[in-house]
Amino acid sequence: MNRQDESQAREIQDTLRALRRAAKRALELGLQTGTPVYVWKNNRIVDLTKEQRPSKNSRSTRSPKSR
Repeated sequence: MNRQDESQAREIQDTLRALRRAAKRALELGLQTGTPVYVWKNNRIVDLTKEQRPSKNSRSTRSPKSR
């Protein structure tokens, strides 16, 4: 593999990492705000927010602290 190929492979991997981060953030935001996040899955369009439960870190699931 020459330097140009290595550079392109590294750029592709960096791009994929960035896309995964953006997708994760979009789902987190959708769960927090109740906004649907649609994806193509198993030959259907599905709303990921209906399939996922808010994480423990999500603002929508935090309960007030007892005093």
